[in-house]
Amino acid sequence: MYEPPHFRVASRDQALDFVEARTFGLLVSADADGPVADPLPFLLDRAGGRLLAHVARANPQWRVVEAAGRALAVFSGADAYVSPSHYAAKREHGRVVPTWNYMVAQVRGRAVVHHDADWLGRQVRALTAAHEAGRAAPWTVDDAPADFVAAQLRAIVGIEIALDEVTAKFKLSQNRAAADRDGVARGLAGESGGAAEIAREVEARSGGSP
Repeated sequence: MYEPPHFRVASRDQALDFVEARTFGLLVSADADGPVADPLPFLLDRAGGRLLAHVARANPQWRVVEAAGRALAVFSGADAYVSPSHYAAKREHGRVVPTWNYMVAQVRGRAVVHHDADWLGRQVRALTAAHEAGRAAPWTVDDAPADFVAAQLRAIVGIEIALDEVTAKFKLSQNRAAADRDGVARGLAGESGGAAEIAREVEARSGGSP
């Protein structure tokens, strides 16, 4: 991933915080036929230094991952188009162009495929517990019949990716002057989609020269 200094997230912990908050990412692998990608919910195991997921056994990507022994997971946050009209510099000299603000993180590492029912059971239970936490009546795997669960586990394959390389890029107008950043924050705050979230992130980093 191209990471200009202004936008690079130097802290591995901050990058992992972003991954943990997003959880839903894109699994990417490649073979001689080219890259393949699938959207998946992931579980971050910081202590174990790994990302955990599973795919349908019918999904051919697990074979690509198994053969390659490596994989990439991509996690995207909010994004927003940035109009030149938001910049104070447009009124001063007009030498401005549109751009896009966004937040993204990547995990790249050694990958292992798991077929073991015990491993898959632990992964599914942990993933479910993470997303059911806080609900008034959280659902658990044990709420389903044991034979049904066993059949479901036979229909999936586990994916484990080591946290060998963790990178993140937050492009939030850090390369602009303070007046331009303030204008971006104000302008995006009134727009739809992920613009309001990007506005808050730009505002949090505003103040002073780039």
